[in-house]
Amino acid sequence: MLTLAGATLIDGTGRDPVAGAHVVIDGARIQDRAPSGRILDLTGLTLLPGLIDAHVHLFGAGHSLGDVTAGEVSAAEVAAGMFHAAGRALQSGFTTLRDCGGADGGLVRAIGAGLVPGPRVLVAGPILAQTGGHGHFGPTFGGGDSWAVPGLGRLSHICDGPDEVRRAAGTAFRSGADFLKMCVTGGVVSHSDSLTDTQFTSDEIRAAVGEADARGTYVTVHAHNSAGVRVAVEAGARCVEHGSDLDEETCALMARHGAVLVPTLTAARRLTEDAAKVGVGTDIAPRADGVEASMARALRTAVAAGVPVGSGSDLFGGGSWSHGRELALKADLIGPMAAITSATSVNARILGLDGRLGTVRPGATADLIAVDGDPLTDPGLFDDPARVVLVVKDGRVVKDTRRLLTP
Repeated sequence: MLTLAGATLIDGTGRDPVAGAHVVIDGARIQDRAPSGRILDLTGLTLLPGLIDAHVHLFGAGHSLGDVTAGEVSAAEVAAGMFHAAGRALQSGFTTLRDCGGADGGLVRAIGAGLVPGPRVLVAGPILAQTGGHGHFGPTFGGGDSWAVPGLGRLSHICDGPDEVRRAAGTAFRSGADFLKMCVTGGVVSHSDSLTDTQFTSDEIRAAVGEADARGTYVTVHAHNSAGVRVAVEAGARCVEHGSDLDEETCALMARHGAVLVPTLTAARRLTEDAAKVGVGTDIAPRADGVEASMARALRTAVAAGVPVGSGSDLFGGGSWSHGRELALKADLIGPMAAITSATSVNARILGLDGRLGTVRPGATADLIAVDGDPLTDPGLFDDPARVVLVVKDGRVVKDTRRLLTP
């Protein structure tokens, strides 16, 4: 038994902070008991649920995206990059990641078996993409599909027509997918489409939704424009990634259907700051111009319509990785508390793990972090992993920079 005592608690639900709180951990769960067992004095720190990043791409992490898609990175380097990125996320206070295309069940098993440190990871397996659409990687004139390393990942699976979509969905599930991801509009990191393009028909999206429904899970869609989002939501997609150009009518439709939005401000900012560090060509950077600003407008429109808003960084490729930057950017738009709930309880709901993750309450999984400072007045602290003093995952202390837990 372990008690975390004395911190100011922000429980992930949006409720006001509680000063001098105590949280009792028994095994991997939070319990409703008086302080007992070993006690960690967290006075002066802020205690929160373990953070969740609902949009990452671990396959090829730390390497140039162009080199990965061209098969220029060895399997050993891909594996090392994935393991390093997973461990770094955990040390940054993110105890759960949702990989939105790339990693397969091999990474999940490696972390689950304790072979490498990392958060729990839910994966989509390969992105479902149409020929010539966003997610169709590989040489432009050489044909073929994106590079794959069985047991590590595959960036995308090209499929055209409902039958091929069903087959691709089955392949994703066989490789360990927890949900499905489709690209229904053009993308920023693309060479053969634009952000205003729509991709996949309603029948194709319904085919994927049907396969997901049959396995008790859902489809999320890469989508930037309102036209693509409307087709996808009406076809049964439950989650929209990016959503950089959403109008009031589309947000109202999402609210009626119970669809959620996961903006990705960090990726847009990284591409405009230094696309070369991400590992994409110089021709890509101009495509990102204005995306962050339009995404911010869409985010506010979605919030006004009552659409639940989650949190995803969309980290990929090389350069620096900071999952917490997304919270800092979002705090400027919707306030620090809403930014925190987006990365805790709302993200847990998106993952189908509400009540188990993303909140501090009896019965929930003991995923907790303590940060040095007040994130309600200084949300930028999430962008600095050194400010994350303590990380507890599944009831086990996995980071303790101040040696709070003495032998």
